[in-house]
Amino acid sequence: MTNPPPPGNWSDPTWSAQPSSPAPDPTLAAGQPVPAQPGPVDSYAPDPYAPDPYAPVDPYAPVDPYAGAKQPAAQPMPGYAPPGYAPPGYPPQYPGYGYPQPPKTNGMAIAAFVLALIGFTSCITAPIGAILGHVAQKQIRLSGEGGAGMAKAAIIVGWILTGFLVLVIAIYAAAIIYAIATSDNSSSY
Repeated sequence: MTNPPPPGNWSDPTWSAQPSSPAPDPTLAAGQPVPAQPGPVDSYAPDPYAPDPYAPVDPYAPVDPYAGAKQPAAQPMPGYAPPGYAPPGYPPQYPGYGYPQPPKTNGMAIAAFVLALIGFTSCITAPIGAILGHVAQKQIRLSGEGGAGMAKAAIIVGWILTGFLVLVIAIYAAAIIYAIATSDNSSSY
């Protein structure tokens, strides 16, 4: 079957003497029947586009850091008002979460830091501050409290000042020994 020529004496560039039936599908072999339209979807059949749950997982694939923070909206329990509801004439009620509080600072870390700093004026408290700093670090690891930086600073400052104190005592002792060794023992009474 062919299309009739355009009426009149003008030529239509889109007109051709080709049949008006659709062109055959080039992917089908000659003589194969044309596939039918898809039928109803089986709701129990697996989704062909869903990811394979048994596929190996790439341990280096990027991870969404907020995946665990996404929570569904809270649904009100039957018999209770939804969140934020207030009776007429009252301001709306909001959950009282507030800002997240930092962890409590370890008291031993504070004491160690103070004793280590006092060691600048009297080097006697510096080793005490360093030792308390070690104790505070262990307590912080076990309890999860704050103050790890203060404990570390107390350890560093305390041991540096303790080393300085030992050096000063050694120099002082060497000076005394030198003075005794070079003194003239021939003193007469």
